[in-house]
Formats: sequence, C-alpha cells, structure tokens
Amino acid sequence: MRYVVAPTGNYTVRIKEWNMGKLASGALTGILALGALTACAQEPSAGTSKADGGSGKVAFLMPDLASTRYEQYDAPLFKKRMAELCPDCGVLYQNANADASLQQQQANSAMTQGAKVIVLDPVDSAAAATIVQTAQSQGVRVVAYDRPIPDKPADFYVSFDNEAIGEAIAQSLVDHLKQTKAKGGVLQINGSPTDAAAGLIKKGIHNAVDDSGFKLLAEYDTPGWAPEKAQQWASGQLAQYRGRIAGVVAANDGTGGGAIAAFKAADVKVPPVTGNDAELAAIQRIIAGDQYNTISKPIKIVAEAAADVAHQLLQGEKPEADTKLFNTPSELFKPTVVTQKNLKEVIFAPDGVLKAKDVCTAQYSAGCRRLGIQ
Repeated sequence: MRYVVAPTGNYTVRIKEWNMGKLASGALTGILALGALTACAQEPSAGTSKADGGSGKVAFLMPDLASTRYEQYDAPLFKKRMAELCPDCGVLYQNANADASLQQQQANSAMTQGAKVIVLDPVDSAAAATIVQTAQSQGVRVVAYDRPIPDKPADFYVSFDNEAIGEAIAQSLVDHLKQTKAKGGVLQINGSPTDAAAGLIKKGIHNAVDDSGFKLLAEYDTPGWAPEKAQQWASGQLAQYRGRIAGVVAANDGTGGGAIAAFKAADVKVPPVTGNDAELAAIQRIIAGDQYNTISKPIKIVAEAAADVAHQLLQGEKPEADTKLFNTPSELFKPTVVTQKNLKEVIFAPDGVLKAKDVCTAQYSAGCRRLGIQ
C-alpha cells in the first residue's frame, strides 16, 4: 500500500492506493425480499454481544435497495470485521429502503437498544444531520459511510473519493470518444439529488466533460438513484437528440443500465455508457459491449475500514484521518476504472468477489472467451 496525493476540485487529499488486481468487488444478482430488509434490527449473530451489551453495540445503517451491494457485501463484510476485532460487540444492521424517515426511526431504535457508535450511509444527506445531532447529544459517535453528511460534521467519514470517481469515469469516456473520433454530444445522468456523494460525483463528471469539446446535451438528477427513472429520462432525450448522442455519462451502474435499456427499447445502437460500482450485471454488460466502463470499488476496503474506526471509537480512541471533508476527519480511498481492457485483471483476481462461473453464463460465454476470462 502507498499514498498518492490527488487533487479533487477545491481540496487535496492524501489517498490510500491499493492493488486493485487483488481486491475487486461487484454485486451478485437478485434483490432480497423487501420485507426482511426493512424490518427491525437483526439479532446479533453468533459471537456478538447479547442484550446485556458486552463490549458495546454498533449500528450499521444502510440507505437503499436500488444498489444490491449493501445486502450482498457491505453488511456481511462489516459484521465479519467487527467480529474479528471485538467478539463481544454486537452489530445492529438495518436498511432504510430509500426512506429517510424510516432511517431516522432506525437510528433512534439503535440508540434505544444501546448502540454507542452508528455507522451511517444516509438516504438523505441533509436530513441525516438530525441523526448526527441527536446521536452526539446522547454521547453516541457517528461514522459517515460512503456518503458524506455536509451540514453536521460526523465524528469520522469513510469512503472512496467520490469526486475523483465522477472525473475518472467521465474522462475515460471522453478519451474513448476522442480516440474513436465520435461525433455528437453527451448526456449526463447523475445520482440522487438528496445524496451528497452524488453531488461530488456530479462535480467530478463536470470537471471532465465541460471542457472536453463534447457538448453537454442535457443532464438529470435521478431520484433515489432509481434505474427506471434514469431509463424514462433517457428515453425522452433519445427522442429529442436522436442521432446526436455520442455517449452517456451515468453516475452508477443502475442509472447506466437504465440508459442502456432505453436505447435498446428504441432499437437504437447503444453509445458508450459509463457506470460505477462494478455490479455483476454491469460487468456482463461490459463483456457484451453494451456498457463502456464502471468503477471497481472494493467494498471490503471501506467496510473493514469503517469497522476499524467504529471499534476505535468504542474504545475511546481517536481514529487517524488522511484529510478533512465537510469539516469531518476523513479516510478516502482511490478506486479503479474498469473497461474491457483491464476487466480480467481487476475483476477476476484469484481472491476477487466475482467469479467467472457466475458472470460467464451462456449469454456471455463467447464474450468471456474473447476476453480470456474463464
């Protein structure tokens, strides 16, 4: 591991750079039943504290089901690391299913159950300020996770560098369009307007697109990161700018998948489309040539880092920060852009989360063979 200094808009951060060939992430197919995911906090698993508190309880509160990563990776990895660090600690996990009011209730419930640290990925970054205020007034520490909380500093923030993510996926697309001498303009599909991380990604995209020489035809902030909303918007833009769309910068794999679905539904050739999160379906689309790029964000890195920070706070220690963002001590990690050129190396490392047998199903077997994935 080494450190690099990366300029990101109006601030500079010292970012941990990892070997992405050995740490890869994505998302498995399917979404778990909504009822189970929005229920009250799960009982502590074997090896965690009982109701008497043990060495302390930590709440892990995730924002939505639109991205499959939270159920498949973030929560299990966080729980596993906490069990390694503190076998007598309990983890209270809940998912708010994109409901900011529900997330507030879940935070209150966690504090009532004795949580001393809350690791919070907010549904609504502005509304989450109330959660931070309430928690800190009761002596409960808050770790902002993945998405920042600008209006009320948390005790710590753990994430990937979201502005750098936006700039990386957009610059990758711009470079590709220039290399292929593409003609036309670009559509920009941003994330949720209530997500501060989406705002940083949006800023990063503009850093690359605004002076690229490709006209920004239109842009859209996608409510709740919902792929179907992105698809509906892209369909309308396709009708307006038919024949003039050289590429689509989408802020994540879900919105990118929505844009691709819009082009396919209109029976129009899909232009290069970006993504972010390296979900299984996105990797398959890249193999098939439908999606141009995504971002590999090894969730293991941030989930374990958040657990480390939570444990330190439980022990009354002060976690080490690399920088400050929104006046919050922060640890930001640098991800990797993935295209067909480096897909095999980054995504299918021996210890990677995605396995070829899961990705290279019948529909994608020929593409996998062509890329040397087996």
